Amino acid sequence: MTALRNKIYAANNWFVPGKGPRYQQFLRYLSASIRSGELASETQLPPERILAELAGISRVTVRRAISALADDGLVEQRRGAGSFVRPQIEKLQQSLSSLVSFSENIRMRGQTPSSRILERGLYMPSKDEFVVLGLTKSSRVARIKRIRFADDMPLAIETSTVPADVIPNPEVVETSLYEALRARDRAPVRAVQRVTACNLSLKDAELLGLKTGDAALSIQRTAFLPHGRIVELTVGCYRSDMYDFVTELHLESDG
Repeated sequence: MTALRNKIYAANNWFVPGKGPRYQQFLRYLSASIRSGELASETQLPPERILAELAGISRVTVRRAISALADDGLVEQRRGAGSFVRPQIEKLQQSLSSLVSFSENIRMRGQTPSSRILERGLYMPSKDEFVVLGLTKSSRVARIKRIRFADDMPLAIETSTVPADVIPNPEVVETSLYEALRARDRAPVRAVQRVTACNLSLKDAELLGLKTGDAALSIQRTAFLPHGRIVELTVGCYRSDMYDFVTELHLESDG
């Protein structure tokens, strides 16, 4: 059985002369095999030396490929045990062209959203909150920091800030901030969202069940009321192995 399984790594399955460096072809092949399920979850990859012999490549090439797979969240390297295929979970997608809350997006996918409150209360605004929300010196803000879950799986850490005159009592915010805003007739009608790459800090990694330095997505969203006032500032850290932000582009007419 092991011999049959190891045939998957043979060079005649993945190497095509003239189609790029062996490292790139081997990495693409392993990645596709994991994503397709040919290499099933919890499959242990052969040790580095044996994998190099099976594939007909150097150990350095094998080491680079396994490291890249680990960085992409496809393989887990367990100290003293070896490299194992990680369970592949379908990524959640959220459109960048429509204003949908986290909770609404999760429900539309047939999953159950939930939150764990890390911080919630009325505060003096920070410098960024003061500038972005256009506050006065006497203003206060309702700030809610939460871990966001889908079917009990932690996906994101979000800190949302709203002027205190919009939400005087932040205790009303449970799972959905937008539901609380709608209840006060203060639902935003548009938003500007910026997405950048980042690496998880020790604290955020612990909260999301990941490793320090793992890749993540940093999100900043400002949302506007119909008359133009900014009603929400949300800064979040999303798991890049489970979350995608997508947008649809249209060709503009010549008029």
